[in-house]
Amino acid sequence: MPPSYDIQRSWEENCLHGPRLDASPPLVPATPMKQFLGLPVRSRLGIAAGLLLNSRWIGPYARLGFDLLTYKTVRSAARPCHPLPNWVFVDDVSPPDGPVVVRTMPADPAQASSSVCFGMPSIAPGEWRPDVRRARQSLESGQLLIVSVVGTPGADPSLEALADDFAHCAAWAAAAGAQVVEANLSCPNVCSAEGTLYHDHQASRLVAERIRAAIGPVPLLLKVGTFASPLALRGFLQTVDGLASGVTLVNCISRPVLRADGQAAFGEAFRMAGVMGRAIHQPAVAAVRAARHCVESDRLGLAIAAVGGVAGVEDIADFFQAGADAVLCGSAPMYMPNLAIEAKMARPDW
Repeated sequence: MPPSYDIQRSWEENCLHGPRLDASPPLVPATPMKQFLGLPVRSRLGIAAGLLLNSRWIGPYARLGFDLLTYKTVRSAARPCHPLPNWVFVDDVSPPDGPVVVRTMPADPAQASSSVCFGMPSIAPGEWRPDVRRARQSLESGQLLIVSVVGTPGADPSLEALADDFAHCAAWAAAAGAQVVEANLSCPNVCSAEGTLYHDHQASRLVAERIRAAIGPVPLLLKVGTFASPLALRGFLQTVDGLASGVTLVNCISRPVLRADGQAAFGEAFRMAGVMGRAIHQPAVAAVRAARHCVESDRLGLAIAAVGGVAGVEDIADFFQAGADAVLCGSAPMYMPNLAIEAKMARPDW
């Protein structure tokens, strides 16, 4: 089977056509119920914001045994996607933070690294709000719909206005059926303030306060990238504790993404772009381990949803051993759609 997301097509075309998946997938093994964020779930395995563009994508992946399903980040106003290319496979030629170079997809998909540059596009609220309802209706008992939201800077450039915009989106998402709201405070591929908000602890707290007031008891995750130091990570977690229910980390790792001729793969404006897959797995595991240490040592009430380079049962185990409460796949389900089934066969306790 080709990858479920067609990287030769635009984001809009992939939204419209849905995933390319096997019409007769394997049976999903039955597993005992667990909890995540205080809610009953069949497993603590899922898909992070990115691949699940809309209800056309969420239903099919739910039927493949992924139980924590994150609806792609939405906004308070429509925003177009960056032009193609948006998704490339890369070689990690200069770890841990040097350039990566565009290549074809490797023969072994478990070894794939890739880079994306979409710019957090969104359809209009009048379209995504009813579609979130359809996505929720496609899920079975024990599956959770997480809706990722982001604030959009407008005519008023203030942080207050941005925080209010986050809250409006979060309230709409909850009203449409989101069982969990995720606020995306980190995106390597936008040029405005919402892309690096998590670096400012007090700004992150203000956003969390406004969202908490807007959604009441609905669980709230904050999605973040990597931190410059353990002290910065600890400060962030301490600052949002009591407002957020947990954190999702890491949201890609920003690195130079180049073609073989040295030119920027996505254009000079996005020479630095988000890298995911095999290249970031070990840094992501280290970030989760550090976050777990902070949560336990400071007695914080934050769950940890881990993301980064999951392409097999061993990778999932790495994250749970590091202290994750849930594991969300990023790009791997695009070319390994039966990953949740394989994980449930090996470890039904997950």
